[in-house]
Amino acid sequence: MTASPATALPPALGREGARRLYRLMLLTRLLDERLWIVCRQGKAHFVLTGRGHEAAQCASALALRPGQDWVYLYYRSLGSALTLGFTPNDIFLGVLGKAADPISGARQLPNHFSSRALRVPTTSSSVATQIPHAVGTAWAVRVQGEDVAVFCSFGEGATSKGEFHEALNVAGIHRLPVVFFCENNGWAISVPLGEQVAGGSVAARAAGYGMPGVLVDGLDPFAVYQTTAAALERARAGDGPTLIEATCLRLVPHSSDDSDRYRSEAEKAALQARDPLPAFRDRLLALGVLTPGEPEAWAEQLQRELIAAQDTAEAQPPPEPSRARRWLYAEDR
Repeated sequence: MTASPATALPPALGREGARRLYRLMLLTRLLDERLWIVCRQGKAHFVLTGRGHEAAQCASALALRPGQDWVYLYYRSLGSALTLGFTPNDIFLGVLGKAADPISGARQLPNHFSSRALRVPTTSSSVATQIPHAVGTAWAVRVQGEDVAVFCSFGEGATSKGEFHEALNVAGIHRLPVVFFCENNGWAISVPLGEQVAGGSVAARAAGYGMPGVLVDGLDPFAVYQTTAAALERARAGDGPTLIEATCLRLVPHSSDDSDRYRSEAEKAALQARDPLPAFRDRLLALGVLTPGEPEAWAEQLQRELIAAQDTAEAQPPPEPSRARRWLYAEDR
């Protein structure tokens, strides 16, 4: 099934929701760019970002109920995290490896998002391991009778892992309240989609597990929002899981350690021309949701806020070396 493109403001989102969505996408992009600067300055050793995924991430997360629904993110989910309630300061503290990092106390790689208050469990660095965890949580939700959905995001490379297939099989058999959200940017690090996903479609695999599979344009925030909201409602109503495949763009290398030489300059330029951020800006300007000059004013304001958050985080102390091996064993409580 292919989701229809959204031609107008989704009623459930409205004008203010659309403005918030654009601002979140803009914040995600500006923070993404600043993290790369911090890394290239030698202040951070490694960054993983989701430039080109902003529409899919922010729009899908906006359909969630933070603190009620359970959410399993992955290492590229910067926009999702910001939409749910993580702050730029939280992100800087983690990337810079500061003791005050609220996500892991600087014990995890960047972008291993975690928050008890937001019901975002931590994930492993191993690809796809969050998918069976999400299914286990959905099973617990079913047992406890909660009016809650579970949302799990991952890249298309994760769908080649056994965890993906085992998890979807269990979710389909037991009709669990979980939404699987695949952000397909066409590249599993340096491996193109054609060598990674047999048949070329992730959504088509849903039929084998007894659930709907929906292909949505991940560059269309309204279509993503409506598709995700419908799948979440279906899950909460007891109608079972949904697999959504959102087609995205990866506008930057896989990570700060990736040369990206396996993609031609012409290919990368073609991707830049499809950037979802300016496209959504122009769309909202045409609809009268944004006024001329607003996007530029917002960008200037957000840049100032991000620089201030970075300065605050940089001033924080690193973790105490004596705590490096704490919590490795059961007696460390």
